[in-house]
Amino acid sequence: MISKKQLRYDTAYIRMAQEWAKLSHCQRKQVGALIVKDRMIISDGYNGTPTGFENQCEDEEGFTKWHVLHAEANAILKVARSTQSCEGATLYLTMSPCKECSKLIHQSGIKRLVYRDAYSDTSGVDFLKKAGVDVNQLDIDNA
Repeated sequence: MISKKQLRYDTAYIRMAQEWAKLSHCQRKQVGALIVKDRMIISDGYNGTPTGFENQCEDEEGFTKWHVLHAEANAILKVARSTQSCEGATLYLTMSPCKECSKLIHQSGIKRLVYRDAYSDTSGVDFLKKAGVDVNQLDIDNA
């Protein structure tokens, strides 16, 4: 059971991730991520193209380009370029992770995931639960 105090923090961080998602140039889905450790935000990310590429995420037919990075991958990669570590951190996501990003989450040492919306394929969340990550979906409308 999540304490009342933790729920307040979780709600605030998810709302911040929602704001971060608005920075994405993707048309189909805008996803935001925050990585928090010891009550400090150590990284952030949103879905988009790699540094140095055009910001347009979709091709002429409306399909997402293959090189677009997911929000959580961007946030984890930012930590990898810093002096920080994800070990024991919490990841806040506006949408649950795909199976590919779930492997990155687990390998990075993140121990807790809080997400708002569920992605249609739940295999990423299932993998993280099996790996021992504490996974929580948060309905901020009722928090």
